[in-house]
Amino acid sequence: MDKIKPNVIGLDLGGTNAVFGIVDSRGNIIATTAIKTQAYPKVEDFVEAGCAALEPVIEMAGGIGSIQGMGIGAPNGCYYTGTIEDAANLAWKGSVPLAKMFSEKLGIPVSLTNDANAAAMGEMTYGVAKGMRNFIMITLGTGVGSGIVINGQVVYGCDGFAGELGHVIMDRTPNGRICGCGRKGCLEAYCSATGVARSARELLETTNRPSLLRDMKPEDITSLDVAIAAGKGDALAKEVFDFTGKMLGEACADFAAFSSPEAFVFFGGLTKAGDLIMKPIEEAYNKTVLPIFKGKAKLLVSTLDGAGAAVLGASALGWEA
Repeated sequence: MDKIKPNVIGLDLGGTNAVFGIVDSRGNIIATTAIKTQAYPKVEDFVEAGCAALEPVIEMAGGIGSIQGMGIGAPNGCYYTGTIEDAANLAWKGSVPLAKMFSEKLGIPVSLTNDANAAAMGEMTYGVAKGMRNFIMITLGTGVGSGIVINGQVVYGCDGFAGELGHVIMDRTPNGRICGCGRKGCLEAYCSATGVARSARELLETTNRPSLLRDMKPEDITSLDVAIAAGKGDALAKEVFDFTGKMLGEACADFAAFSSPEAFVFFGGLTKAGDLIMKPIEEAYNKTVLPIFKGKAKLLVSTLDGAGAAVLGASALGWEA
């Protein structure tokens, strides 16, 4: 059996930036480099530029002979095929065999999955879910992503795309918000960072209640602005977080019914709001979860550093590539 090599490469592929990291077996990021995703309309040019950027950091880590494999976390990434399928925020359309392209260029095995599944892998390998065999990762960023781990394995389904809990419909009324996926009432339309900003704008438009947020142009309001206002005691901003947390808690209570997780792990910018978001999640979860599941699942915030967490998550795939 071949000896396990000391390092792996992780690639966090976003619509704007592609961040590469060399990661050791203890989860230390030894070196990073980045290129602009948007600068390469052709995926072949992107792979060429990515490998060129990696060359000096690979050499610094001991050369390609020290690299066990590479993992990629990408939007619309399919673990089974190593392809990206029609990602809305990438210039490359159709089915893009990115794992194969990097593997052939670098001469190492490469695995790819979607970014939320990569986050779950990272949490299980290096983070707060280390040692857990059943948990659900919820990523709260521009959208709501999720990675489901059952019996120690990420759930991929028949096609590699299972676990899109952000697109469970929470509001089935005719007034349900339009989601980026085209459907109405998805969890993502309410509980993402963009959803929080939207909830604040709706309250400002439909009421005349005082709020610190009225000092801003409605279109400029972000979830961070809402959190800052709520932290200063702004009642309207706090109501936005109560609403968001309640919906997330109720959604997690439903999710518990199909996998009975040890924990829900929350990751992303919205978790920086702390108790503003976590307390209403916990209250709604405990109030609505099926009695048989009460008191079993922990509600945790990721312990991975935000800046490196996506790279760490992707790199976790590199050990099994």
